[in-house]
Amino acid sequence: METDVTKVLTYEIKKELADRYFGFRKIIEEDKEDLQQKVHYYTRSIVQKICFDLVRLYMLLKDRELIRAFLDLAGMEEEIFYDPYFSESMTLRAKVFQGLKSRGLTRGARFKNLVFDSYEELVRHVGEYREIFGELLEFQEMINEEIKIFYQKHDISNIMGFLRSLDTAGQISGLDTGIERGFDASMQKKMKVGPPEPIEQDLPVMPPLVPLPHIRSKLKKIVEKALKLHHGEFHIPRVA
Repeated sequence: METDVTKVLTYEIKKELADRYFGFRKIIEEDKEDLQQKVHYYTRSIVQKICFDLVRLYMLLKDRELIRAFLDLAGMEEEIFYDPYFSESMTLRAKVFQGLKSRGLTRGARFKNLVFDSYEELVRHVGEYREIFGELLEFQEMINEEIKIFYQKHDISNIMGFLRSLDTAGQISGLDTGIERGFDASMQKKMKVGPPEPIEQDLPVMPPLVPLPHIRSKLKKIVEKALKLHHGEFHIPRVA
């Protein structure tokens, strides 16, 4: 009878430990999954908008030196999403210029305004992106803090030692309690909670861009040089 009572008590204690441990762990895993879903969503949405903004500007400026000069003005150290073969892709060109119209009476004015408007869109999208990126970083840090607290409250070695002590106290051996050879190592591995994947692996780090009014005159000179390279390309219709 005493052995049966011990078995029942041992089972209840273990069940309580498991419920608390895996309940907390489930919350963390759900938060990690939520973070990854948000990262994937923004990769497909706002990052794509930024990519299209930049590719459009790269196509308009055309020359690698002019592109580098533009990026320096904007405050971007890296040539994000740049590929010299973009300008050769008619399919990509159709996508990034789809539905666009530019202001101005002359071809030169329309070209200049298209560059300026594209840059202002880029500044706006990067601003939105940086705000979201900061929120995701905070979410990631919150999960890392949850994991830290989790391990403070649930030391795996202590838990396994406590379970072994229950078995020893009850004089129950082997398969009756699930504490079999190799169980400790495999259980500890299963009970570990890894940190979330760093969001920088999927989302690029982007600096704040310089507002157009601060670089307008210098950018205009770059645009004038770029226009001469197109030889009649980009016949952008005027806004009615």
